[in-house]
Amino acid sequence: MAFTPRTPRVVAARRLQRRRDRDATGRFLAEGPQAVREALARPGVVTELFGTTTALDRYPELAATAARADVPVSEVTDDAIAALAETVAPQGLVAVCRHLDVSLEQALAGAPRLVAVLAEIRDPGNAGTVLRTADAAGAGAVIFAGDAVDPYNGKCVRASAGSLFHVDVVRATDPIAVVEALRAAGLSIFATTGYGDSDLDDLTDYGRLVGPTAWLFGSEAHGLPEELTAAADARVRVPLYGRAESLNLAAAAAVCLYASARAQR
Repeated sequence: MAFTPRTPRVVAARRLQRRRDRDATGRFLAEGPQAVREALARPGVVTELFGTTTALDRYPELAATAARADVPVSEVTDDAIAALAETVAPQGLVAVCRHLDVSLEQALAGAPRLVAVLAEIRDPGNAGTVLRTADAAGAGAVIFAGDAVDPYNGKCVRASAGSLFHVDVVRATDPIAVVEALRAAGLSIFATTGYGDSDLDDLTDYGRLVGPTAWLFGSEAHGLPEELTAAADARVRVPLYGRAESLNLAAAAAVCLYASARAQR
C-alpha cells in the first residue's frame, strides 16, 4: 500500500525541509530524477527513495539501482510526494540523502586546481547555480564560508542540478581561515568585485590564471566583506564592454571560473 502524507516515514522525511532538522540528522532531500540519479551514483549517500507509481514506472532503472544498493524504495501517493517536494509540479521522486560535506583539509588533500568560495552568500538559487557552474568548469571544491546558505537547502540542491554530488562541498565558519588555508595549499586567491583594481582580461593575458586558483564570490546584495577582498592576492573586476551596469553573481562566477578553466587547459 502506498504511503500517504501521514505515514511516519513520510512525516520524518518532510521535516528535512527545515534546516534545523537537516543539521540534527545529517540528512537532506534530493528531488527529481536528475538529482536522484546523481545521488544514487555515489554509494552510501541515499538512505531511502520515495516515488509515485507513475514515476517508479517511468524510471525503473533508478528504482533498480536503489534496490541493488539495499536502499528502501517506498511507493507514495501523489499527495505524499507533493508534501515531500518543494516544487509546484513535482516529478514524482524524492530521495533522502546523507550530508556530503568534507572538511577543508580533506578537500585540499585532493590538490584541487580550481576552487569556488561562496562567502556570506545567502540566496540558495544563486549558490546552487554557482555550484553547478563550478562543477562544469572542472572545480574540485566549492566552499560555503561564513554565514552562507545551507548547501542542502532544497532550492540550492535543485539549482545545482546534480552537481552537489560531483564536487567536494565544504562548510567553514571563518572565511579568513579559508583564505589562509587555500594560500598555504598553493592556490592564488582572487576576489571578485565590481571595483577591482585588476581586470580579468589582464589576468588572463599575463598568465596569472594558469596555476591553481581560488575565486572568492560574495553576495549579490552586499558583495565580499572588505577583510576578504583585502586578504586576496588580487581584487578582480569583470570587464563590461556594453552599457550594462553590472553582471549578476551567477554570470560573473561563470565568466571567472571558465577563464581559469581555459587558462589551466
